[in-house]
Amino acid sequence: MTQPTLRSPTNPALLRQARPPAGLSVMDATVVLVGVVIGIGIFGFPPLVAQHAGSGAMYIALWCAGGFVMLIGALCYAELGSAYPGAGGEYLYLTRAWGRRVGLMFAWARCSVIQTGAIAVVAYIYGDYAQRLVPLGAHGPALHAAISVVALTALNVAGTRYSKRLQWLFTVLTLVALAAVLAASLTASGDGAPGAEAMSAPLAGNPAGLLGMGMVFVLLTYGGWNEAAYLSGELRDPGRNMSRVLLIGTVVVTGAYVLTNLALLEIFGLQGLRDTPALGADVMQLAAGPYAAALLSLMICATALSTINGTIITGARVYYALGRDVPRLQALAGWSAQGETPTPALLAQGAITLALIALGAFSQNSVQTLVAYTAPVFWIFMLLVAASVWRLRRTDPDRPRPFRVPFYPLPPLLLALTCAGLVYSSAVYAGAGALIGLAVLAAGLPMLRFLGPPQARG
Repeated sequence: MTQPTLRSPTNPALLRQARPPAGLSVMDATVVLVGVVIGIGIFGFPPLVAQHAGSGAMYIALWCAGGFVMLIGALCYAELGSAYPGAGGEYLYLTRAWGRRVGLMFAWARCSVIQTGAIAVVAYIYGDYAQRLVPLGAHGPALHAAISVVALTALNVAGTRYSKRLQWLFTVLTLVALAAVLAASLTASGDGAPGAEAMSAPLAGNPAGLLGMGMVFVLLTYGGWNEAAYLSGELRDPGRNMSRVLLIGTVVVTGAYVLTNLALLEIFGLQGLRDTPALGADVMQLAAGPYAAALLSLMICATALSTINGTIITGARVYYALGRDVPRLQALAGWSAQGETPTPALLAQGAITLALIALGAFSQNSVQTLVAYTAPVFWIFMLLVAASVWRLRRTDPDRPRPFRVPFYPLPPLLLALTCAGLVYSSAVYAGAGALIGLAVLAAGLPMLRFLGPPQARG
C-alpha cells in the first residue's frame, strides 16, 4: 500500500480559491461538540476520579465542578468565537492577543502534541475494546487504532457532508449507550456489585492534592468542549450561534455525566467504583447478562469512533489556518471545494497521529503514556486563551462582540486560575511524560525562524 502524500486528489485551483462555506447549523455544530466530549472517557475515567474522592458526595461534587469549568470556559470561548470567527479557533485568538509567534507556537503544539495526541489516545482506547471483539494478534489494539484513524481520515477527505452524517449516527449511539447504563442501573442490584456495601477506604495524601488530581481526570472526561471554536468559520451566523452551540452543549454534557455518575455510585458504591475497571460492561452484566455486556461494548466502540471523528473534523482546521498564515506551509491551506474539507490538512494530521500510535505501540501502557504526553502542554495554552479574553478587550475594544462574557472579568479569571492549577496537577501526574511533551513544545522554537514571519491577516 502506498503512503499518503499531502497532495489533494482534487483540482489544485479549487484548493487555492475555495473557502470554508458557512454550512453548519446550530444543531450540526452541537452534535459535533457533544460527540467529541461525551466519548470513551466516561467509561474509563470514573474509577480514577473515585480513587481521589474521599466520599460519595465529594465524588459527585467533582463532576459538577467539571461542568462548571466547562460552563465558564464555554462563556469565554463564546465571546472569542463570536468576535473572531474563523477556522483557526484558538490559533486565531492567541495570535491576536499575544502575537504571531505565540500563535505559531500553539499551532506547533496542537499539531505535534495536543490534537494528534488526543486522537491517538482515543484511538487506543477504541483499539482495546475492538481487540476484544475482533482479535488481531499481539499488536491488535495498535492495529485497530491505526485502522480507525485511516478510515475516518479518508471519510473526512471524501467530504464534510459524509463525516457530518456519520457524526450524527455516532453521537446518537453514544447517548444510547449512556441511556443503557442509566436504565440498567434501575434494575441492577447494588448487592451484586463488587464492593457496593463495603465502606470506602480512607485516602492517604494531601486533600487539596487529591482533589486536584481528581479534577485532572474529570476534565479529561470533559475534554473537547473547546473544539467547537474550530467550527466558527463554517457556522451560520457565528456571532449569534456560537454561544448557543457552546451553552447547549454544556448543558447536555454536564447533565449526562452527573446522571451517569449518580447511577454508577448507586450501583457500585464509592469503594466498588474504585475497584471496577470496566464500568459499562459490569453494569450490563449485572442487569441483563453477557450478551447485553457485549452489545454495550459495541456501543462503546461507536462512542470512541464518535470522539475520533469529531476530533479529526475540528483538528484539521488549525493546520488549514496555519497554512494560510505561513508562506512555507501554504500547502496545508488547500481547501477542497468539491468535498468542502481541508484535504491536505487532514492528511498531515493523519500522518502525525499514525506516528504517535506507532510510538504508543512500544509503550507498556499506551493510553497513560499519551495522556502524560499531552495534558500539561494543553493546559498551558488553555490558560493563555482564558487570559486572551481580558487581553483582547484591552487591545481591541472597538471589535464588535455579539456575545460578551457575563460577570466579566470573573469567568476568564476563574478559568485561568483553574488552568494554572491543572498545569501543576497534570505535570505531577505525568512525571517524565510531561517532560517529553514540553520538550516537543520547545522544539518548536527553532521552527519559528525556519518558517519565517507569518503573513499579517485582517
